[in-house]
Amino acid sequence: MNDSPKKKSRQSVYTLLVQIGRKAGDGLPKGSTGAALMCFASGIDEAEAVRETVAILKQADTAPLDVTGYGTLAEREAAGHEIDDEERDLMQRALDENSVIIAQMTPFFGDEDEAE
Repeated sequence: MNDSPKKKSRQSVYTLLVQIGRKAGDGLPKGSTGAALMCFASGIDEAEAVRETVAILKQADTAPLDVTGYGTLAEREAAGHEIDDEERDLMQRALDENSVIIAQMTPFFGDEDEAE
């Protein structure tokens, strides 16, 4: 009898782009209006990966607004995306650790009324 609730082989890693808004204590740079986070998240399916990512980001005092899924490594390759070794390593880490990895954070700054 197998007591293990999850089989690692059923997990996949999904590439997600998460837009976050501002929230007190979010750690974003002063003056930014939000940010885009490129994440690699493991899950049985993309919906689970999205749910887990949003839950973790909320626990980290951020305000997730929107999530765009770009699929698994195989789906991205089939779509013609170029994926470098660093990205592949981070995807493998997300799979090995059954986790969410934030690979890149790009803050947004409003360009209207910029006083520079």
